[in-house]
Amino acid sequence: MSDKLAAQKRTEFGKGYARRARAAGKIPAVIYGHGAEPLHVNLPGRETNLAVRVANALLTIDVEGTEHLALVKDIQRDPVRQIIEHIDLLTVQRGEKVQVDVPVHVSGEPAPGTVVTHATVALTVEAEATHLPTALEVSIEGRGVGEHVHASDVQLPQNVSLVTEPETIVVNIAEAVATAPEEPAEGEEAAAE
Repeated sequence: MSDKLAAQKRTEFGKGYARRARAAGKIPAVIYGHGAEPLHVNLPGRETNLAVRVANALLTIDVEGTEHLALVKDIQRDPVRQIIEHIDLLTVQRGEKVQVDVPVHVSGEPAPGTVVTHATVALTVEAEATHLPTALEVSIEGRGVGEHVHASDVQLPQNVSLVTEPETIVVNIAEAVATAPEEPAEGEEAAAE
């Protein structure tokens, strides 16, 4: 299911124009793909922010009566305020297969005395543009020291295929290293008394 957004074509470019558009509650974006000329648009700020909260958001963009089915490929954010400055959208067609990075979520508790390292946070998969997974789940329940979860071990939804190398380590379970409590230095001991 895709979110529908009404967009307006833009003919002005540059930092000054983009700043004015963002001040007016719009987000500059470009729609490209399938050999067509890039289409520069302004998207409604609030609705777009809500729509792109999930990974690989699929949007239906209405540009002056013409609808474009597009996948969010890149979001540029202000490094400090984290507001969206620009979005790149890739035109897709229903039934078309695309490659996307899907975040991996780890659930469960490993065996006592272990530490979990999340080595790979996203896997590249291929799926239909209209049926993209938002996340992949990996259970580490009861796993012990020295165990690994490889990309090939991750359960994929139906009609989704793995593009990432199957041997890629997603999660590593290692032995927790106990640290001895620090001894206070001589000067700190005297200051405490």
